[in-house]
Amino acid sequence: MKVIFTQDVRGRGKRGEVKEVPDGFAQNFLIKTGKAKAATATAMSQLKGQQRAEAREEAAELATAQELKQKLEADETVVEIKAKAGSDSRLFGSIPSKQIAQALNQQFNIKLDKHKIELPDPIRVLGYTNVPVKLHSQVTAKIRVHVVEQ
Repeated sequence: MKVIFTQDVRGRGKRGEVKEVPDGFAQNFLIKTGKAKAATATAMSQLKGQQRAEAREEAAELATAQELKQKLEADETVVEIKAKAGSDSRLFGSIPSKQIAQALNQQFNIKLDKHKIELPDPIRVLGYTNVPVKLHSQVTAKIRVHVVEQ
């Protein structure tokens, strides 16, 4: 029997897939528990419509991420953060990704989730640092952060 999976079923199929499964398994487990539905003509056309809508949403997200990348990588977009430092230009403390996200929001009104900022270690020195930001699975931008002495 052909079924359309409505949820991921381990070892059988992922959500949105159309697969041939044994009749008993389909009737007694998949359809009964709501993990799949029978692959009728109307269900197939509904699935195609859903897939087109998801593709449009994905394309819109990608376009938004690329637009945000242009803003972040513009020459005038340099996040300036003031911090206390010693005589050898090492900071007393560090600059984590949360502080970078807050400064970006305050200075340029760009809201960015701190988890998207891929900072392996907090910034601990004065000067310019390029910080990678994962905006989308296909789009990565770089923010220029300028740490100045307070």
